Amino acid sequence: MPRTEPFDTHGERYEDWFERRPAAYQSELLALRAFVPIEGRGLEVGVGSARFAAPLGVATGIDPSMAMLARARARGIEVVAACAEALPFCAASFDHVLIVTTLCFVDAPAKMLAEAHRVLACGGRIVIGFVDRDSPIGQDYLAHQHESVFYRDASFYSAAEVEDLLRAAGFRIEGWGQTLSRPLAEITQIEALQTGRGRGAFLVVAAAKGDAQV
Repeated sequence: MPRTEPFDTHGERYEDWFERRPAAYQSELLALRAFVPIEGRGLEVGVGSARFAAPLGVATGIDPSMAMLARARARGIEVVAACAEALPFCAASFDHVLIVTTLCFVDAPAKMLAEAHRVLACGGRIVIGFVDRDSPIGQDYLAHQHESVFYRDASFYSAAEVEDLLRAAGFRIEGWGQTLSRPLAEITQIEALQTGRGRGAFLVVAAAKGDAQV
């Protein structure tokens, strides 16, 4: 069942996170920008208020929250009300799929990735941005999970678990990037993207639709 209630009810609080942490937000955008293709038709799964789709040029977004879709539409995104596990698009409809801080909210991540694989064209790219459960920020989120209206029912994942999910869905890993290497309260300047994983809390992984695994 989609976990929409916090986003329907606390939309202003969600938006306020980005306003109060501009350096962290811009660091995340910078990390994603390195992997999201400039050209081609893109879809964001779990578009929310389009804080990522709009600046990254991803024209279409789906989300189960009508309140979030209204905000995304106001930012110029073509929106569709739908769940990540049942995308209302034909096979091979998109050149790239973006998924940012959505993995932790879906009930069936393997089914979501299978759907992303289905709607991607051959050779298309999936880009996932997520908070690494094993990072200090991830551990802090876990420690205070019950206090958050957004994360109290979330399921956080490690980098290794996300990689396993992608490979199981038929994706070929192309690269990793990371940012947010300090506690959120200490991030007052935009952090440059670092390659790999294991040092930053916000990880980005890019993978291609295909059968070959590396």
